[in-house]
Amino acid sequence: MKKIDKSEVKKILASRFEKDLHTKLCDLPLPCCLKDIYKAAERIKVAIEKNEKIAIVGDYDVDGIVSCVIMAEFFDDIGFDYIVRIPNRFKDGYGLNSEIINELNVNLIITVDNGIAALEAAKLCKERKIDLIITDHHMPQDILPDAFAIINPKQKDCEFPDIEICGAQVAWYLIAALKEVCKLKYDMSRFLELLAIAIIADMMELRDLNRALVRRGIDYINKSKRAAFKAIKNYYQKDKFSLDSIGFLIAPLINSAGRMDDASISYEFLHTKDLDKALEYLEQIVNFNENRKDEEKQLFEESLSQINDQDSCIVVSGINWHEGVLGIVASRLSKHFNKPAFVFSQNDDYLKGSARSVGKIDILSLISKANSLLSNYGGHKGAAGMSLSAENFEKFKILIQEECAKIPDNEFLDTDEILGILDPNEIDFEMLEILEAFEPFGHKNPRPFFILENVKVKNKKILGKNEKHLKLVLSKKNKIVEALFFNFDKEPNINENINILGSISKNEFRGLLTPQFIIKEILTEEKIRRIDQ
Repeated sequence: MKKIDKSEVKKILASRFEKDLHTKLCDLPLPCCLKDIYKAAERIKVAIEKNEKIAIVGDYDVDGIVSCVIMAEFFDDIGFDYIVRIPNRFKDGYGLNSEIINELNVNLIITVDNGIAALEAAKLCKERKIDLIITDHHMPQDILPDAFAIINPKQKDCEFPDIEICGAQVAWYLIAALKEVCKLKYDMSRFLELLAIAIIADMMELRDLNRALVRRGIDYINKSKRAAFKAIKNYYQKDKFSLDSIGFLIAPLINSAGRMDDASISYEFLHTKDLDKALEYLEQIVNFNENRKDEEKQLFEESLSQINDQDSCIVVSGINWHEGVLGIVASRLSKHFNKPAFVFSQNDDYLKGSARSVGKIDILSLISKANSLLSNYGGHKGAAGMSLSAENFEKFKILIQEECAKIPDNEFLDTDEILGILDPNEIDFEMLEILEAFEPFGHKNPRPFFILENVKVKNKKILGKNEKHLKLVLSKKNKIVEALFFNFDKEPNINENINILGSISKNEFRGLLTPQFIIKEILTEEKIRRIDQ
């Protein structure tokens, strides 16, 4: 691993965006790139003119909730009545189904962030003479639903550029097409604040048009008069949201209602224009989020007793584990052990699970090797869901461990994010400015990590009510660096020389801004060799 300085960091980060075509909002691809979009827009226009009944059917995650809010606000603004139906994770399961169609007495259903696999639901709509417009961004199967129109950038014959966009962006593009066919003057930028949240929460590639939308979106969130954002600022006593606030505060809050109870509460929270109502919804959502954290902590701890360090990947299960937190627990386990993690909840003779990847491992491709044992599965490279019968669980466990054992060691590390060995003298305000210019960090623009070699531990302090975090004062050649090690798993001694891997962030304490190092790992010599391979 080579030594790097600030100018090298700038060069490496800039190279990530060399092939980006849509770097400004004025460069964004036009609605006409999306197959079926004008067919769908014309059908909605007819429904508006004839005052037909329309239902918007969403999904219970942030992307699905935001998609519903975008569609609903457009209809609010033109004074058109509609129904929003967000499936309940526990009662309805994912996506459009026959029960939902049966309860909706409508002429037209528009799905947002779901529908591309709704073959049976599409058939039922056809029988009931309900026109179905599907807007989705998930990978289509070989057979598509027989719908009136399908808007999905991943379907064949769609000319949308090869950049993954989320469900809320597809819904936004549909509004742009509707604006055109209805010949309306309508400001599409009013939704940028919501799009930024959906893009980050749904872990889209943070490059090209997604990067442009998120960078502008955070400005809109901070200028927003939306009651929901005012409520969060009031509750958490924040003057301003940073890009990290989306991933670490706003998105988890919006997600928690769908994970723990019903996502409709988060939809109402984002949709309401009444600050008092927003504060009431936020109280409920904060409670859900606290319950989510407790549930997650409990399942994480229960999982640890089932794990063998020698296993190539982690496969754990429990009776009636809370389905809403399986994905988060899988994510924590995969990060903690640096191995792919599969977390299942068993209900009678059936198991539902979530999987999370590490490094460069394609989790969906790994799961597909056990296709014959699964009832169904889906997802993408980094995260997936699956279900299977209890009689197949042990076979699945053995097969997935065997397949994972074949994966080369270097696939478990994503060395793309480790930029090099940094001299502690490079950690200053100028470095903070360079890093800020390349935000937001996330998928396809990973947060840069650096190795600090041979730094001396001058002081240490354990922090947090559960004493899980460690603050270190480090030195090298008279340069002092403050470092934080969250959920530390190794505690160095005073005066010990250590090698660390981590990132650089801002510490804003009582109005004083200083750079700090966030430790990801204290490195052994063997680990440094593996990184160098």
